[in-house]
Amino acid sequence: MSVSGKVKRITVHTLQAMKKAGEKISMLTAYDFSMARLIDQSGIDVILVGDSASNVMAGHETTLPITLDQMIYHASSVVRGVSKALVVIDLPFGSYQGNSKEALNSTIRIMKESGAHAVKLEGGSQVKESIVRILSAGVPVMGHLGLTPQSIYKFGTYTVRATHRDEADKLLADAKMLEEIGCFSIVLEKIPSSLAKKVAESISIPVIGIGAGPDVDGQVLVMHDMLGITQEFKPRFLRQYADLSSIVHQAVGQYIKDVKAGDFPNEQEMYDPEIRA
Repeated sequence: MSVSGKVKRITVHTLQAMKKAGEKISMLTAYDFSMARLIDQSGIDVILVGDSASNVMAGHETTLPITLDQMIYHASSVVRGVSKALVVIDLPFGSYQGNSKEALNSTIRIMKESGAHAVKLEGGSQVKESIVRILSAGVPVMGHLGLTPQSIYKFGTYTVRATHRDEADKLLADAKMLEEIGCFSIVLEKIPSSLAKKVAESISIPVIGIGAGPDVDGQVLVMHDMLGITQEFKPRFLRQYADLSSIVHQAVGQYIKDVKAGDFPNEQEMYDPEIRA
């Protein structure tokens, strides 16, 4: 039996054991109770309540506008739908950068008000102080290196990161630093697969990839992307496992036709008890 199959609840220690055993870690985003329950029942290892909710739930162009209150709302909804998966919450932009005390306060609110199991934040050495402070409170932290969407206006593009030697060396150094200070895992986003493999082999904590090739310890995708709900976002690393947008269009279109034709509701779909005096 797999490592994840032996436990009732996935924890950060389970992920460590999975890496040691060579068992790949599956991770998806979720933002609401119903979808979280479905993917948890399907056997996912980790659910990320990502700040990508800013894009796929609220319609913003970037992840920057979503607030801490909104992240707590989404996280609370997800946690209520999960019985086994590890639930990790993104710290939103502005809730941890440059102020370790604010980072800790933001994390405490997330943990107390949502019931989440861990937090994730973007960056390496520049956010070290915030990570250390969060870890000092006993909260598990997942790092995030490579393409960091909260820094989109700094880089100006969502292209592959760490393609030059100096940036690649810094990323590897940051990954080792994140392990050293106590992070339980790291997400690597949109970097060369050879570099991701080197990072995964150089540290003992699990490395989760998104656009980072196959030679890491697990994979994460945005649920709306892999289910085909999002139609305009199709990067190279995305494998679309369903086309729910077409299914929804077809179902809604048929509903509209039935309503306008008077075919819905039919006799089996209405209540007609005897009206008594």
